[in-house]
Amino acid sequence: MRFILILSILTSGVSFSQIQLTQADFADGGDTIRMSLATDPTIDFASTGTNFTWNFSSLVADQQILRNFRNISEGSALMTFIFGIFAPPAYQGTNFTETDAIPLDQLSAFLPVTISNMNVVTKIDAAQVNSIGYSMVVDGTEIPFKSDTIETRYQLPMNYGDVYTSNGYTNLDMNPIQNAIWIQHRQRSSNVDGWGSITTPYGTFEALRVRHDITEVDSLFLEIFGTPTWIELPIPPSVIYEWWTNSELEPILRITTSDILGTTAVTGIEYKDIYLGLDAGVEEQSIVIGIYPNPAQNTITLNGVSNRSNYLIIDNHGKTVMSGVIDSQSDTIDIHSFAKGTYQVIIRSENGEWGAANFVKQ
Repeated sequence: MRFILILSILTSGVSFSQIQLTQADFADGGDTIRMSLATDPTIDFASTGTNFTWNFSSLVADQQILRNFRNISEGSALMTFIFGIFAPPAYQGTNFTETDAIPLDQLSAFLPVTISNMNVVTKIDAAQVNSIGYSMVVDGTEIPFKSDTIETRYQLPMNYGDVYTSNGYTNLDMNPIQNAIWIQHRQRSSNVDGWGSITTPYGTFEALRVRHDITEVDSLFLEIFGTPTWIELPIPPSVIYEWWTNSELEPILRITTSDILGTTAVTGIEYKDIYLGLDAGVEEQSIVIGIYPNPAQNTITLNGVSNRSNYLIIDNHGKTVMSGVIDSQSDTIDIHSFAKGTYQVIIRSENGEWGAANFVKQ
């Protein structure tokens, strides 16, 4: 009883320290992050504060996506020319990745062309994370284009209490492929309005909570029956809530809400996660990994993986306990310091193929 009382006193005052986010905490070229998508219209996105505890452990994944942050050099020749080392310093991108920040469905509804593969181009440095432009494929032709006004998504280093605003303006002239012009004007107001501990199915982490209020006005110019016409594309105001921690490269949790006819609706929930076999819109698992011995005590050997592949080892709480690069097609990894339990190995090859397998540490 005395031990229990002492333990209660010691644990009742447990608190979490404020963390700081830097450039190293954000995904960049070459990183691949798996996110689970969930649906919960009643989720509490508003509660926040200092030394706050957020518990989202009851989230259940409906599907998963694999977010691939590609180096600018992996894009087309035109992409490399516009955002590569020969571009002005402010437009020298460090990665590009798929985005839904542009309403492709609305654009396509008005145009007699097919638009796909929308990417946002990002530049990350020690002071900020900026959206510097986009690329899209129009009828099979990739069109990269700069933003006239660069939008700052994050100011760095990021600390609790930080407040900042930013505007983004982009003018895309689709000529000569199509006589059309698309204009996007975004206003962002961001507030680091909480810190504490967050729990999701992926684990428990110290976190900063960031709120982004975004208003956007989009318009499209095109000829309708020979008459030049501007069409306003209605984009409802939105608020994005994010919980960030150190070294995880994407938010532990991101909740998006939109103002739809005066009512706030949850329009997106995604959180970082391990592989669950629920992938949507990404390539199928294509690497068959052999692990022996399994169960293992001190070492495991991986077979069937190509040289220079990246690997992650994740514990049953969803935390990465080891990562590295495979040296050969039969690579031995020291696991003697691991706690007993079940682990997952995820492999990503240089050409983008991937695979996963489990093993038990005795």
